[in-house]
Amino acid sequence: MPGPHVYSALTMNSPASKAGPVRRFFSMLGPGLVTGAADDDPSGIVTYSIAGAQLGTSLLWTALLTWPLMAACQMMCARIGLVSGHGMAGALRKKFPKPVLIVAVLGLCLANTINISADLLGMGDVTRLLTGANSRFMIILFGMTILGATIYFRYAVIAAILKWLASVLFAYVITAFLSQPHWRSVLMATFTPSWPKNRVEWSTLVAILGTTISPYLFFWQASQEIEEEKKKGHRTELSRRGASLQDLNRRAIDVGIGTLFSNTIMYFIILTTALTLHRHGVTQIESSEDAVQALQPLTGRFSATVYAVGLIGVGFLAIPTMAGSTAYAFSETFAWRQGLDEKVYRARAFYGVFICSIVVGMALGYIGINPMKALFLTAIINGILAPFLLAAILWVAGDHIIMQGQPSSWLARVAVGITTAGMFIAGIALFIV
Repeated sequence: MPGPHVYSALTMNSPASKAGPVRRFFSMLGPGLVTGAADDDPSGIVTYSIAGAQLGTSLLWTALLTWPLMAACQMMCARIGLVSGHGMAGALRKKFPKPVLIVAVLGLCLANTINISADLLGMGDVTRLLTGANSRFMIILFGMTILGATIYFRYAVIAAILKWLASVLFAYVITAFLSQPHWRSVLMATFTPSWPKNRVEWSTLVAILGTTISPYLFFWQASQEIEEEKKKGHRTELSRRGASLQDLNRRAIDVGIGTLFSNTIMYFIILTTALTLHRHGVTQIESSEDAVQALQPLTGRFSATVYAVGLIGVGFLAIPTMAGSTAYAFSETFAWRQGLDEKVYRARAFYGVFICSIVVGMALGYIGINPMKALFLTAIINGILAPFLLAAILWVAGDHIIMQGQPSSWLARVAVGITTAGMFIAGIALFIV
């Protein structure tokens, strides 16, 4: 029996056993790849751009550090979904009092909604720069397009669309190479960590950790494992419990590649802005439009356009992921029927939360928030909140009953424990430095 993986319309038409090695490889890429790509949302792009513009190449080394840490966290979340039969909130509900879980879910909802609003506003501003269209109108157009597509299409189609949207992130690799880096000095900065020296550098590090190891990704990853199982016909919790070693190994490959992809893109965004904006004294970025306009005279119109198109494309990937994680979290907390494969009339509360999250995000875009500051602030908030959630996930992942006798390995728990401790230390340092 195949493990819980995304099978797009291309791969579902023929048995995996008859497919070529390349096709089999891509058939394994599903929730892990989508989650990794969604991590490089406009919030992430903004945070990495600010890091490169303000601090140059001094934080390039963080991309090497965050890859294994992010992979360990996301695989632990995937394992919880695979073997417990629950999404993340459903599993946490078995371990923690409901009021505690409600507070956590409300915090997730608040951060995600602000993030969605800033993402839409950033996408609108960049579209105005490229086409001259009214940015406020584009907020409505983008938001309604995402809502319509999510409600209309079934999960298999949505998963395939999200998987292919991840390809837009290669725009940032292209832009970095067009910046003509001096690779010897770049490699020196990559493999020589530079410890933060002041409050600005600490806040940037916390923001990088918060936007790379984000709470909404924990919920999304586990919930997509449930969606994959439902797609295979396992509609009940009992039928979804447990996972074969092959299932877990294949998901580990998926998560490993997805997180490697995410952190590679992070690396090249920091590198691009360090080689262009920072090098030419442009250290303050107030909007996505500012970033694109600043890049244009330094790297050429083509590079700036590639950067802008990448930001818009990844917004279409990240916004449904954030709204979806909120909807899943609420639904599992209150035991509502849920899932992107459900009809709206059968999962009214689930879709109601999803719709409200995006609609409120659209409305916030009209009150004049600064998208760069909002995105950077949510990244810092996530960096502070994530270790508390990771501590709870660690507790669940080691519970033999919830995990159906398949708890996370001691090595995985050590890796996530180190991540949790590191994020706590970084958050505390932010307030005392």
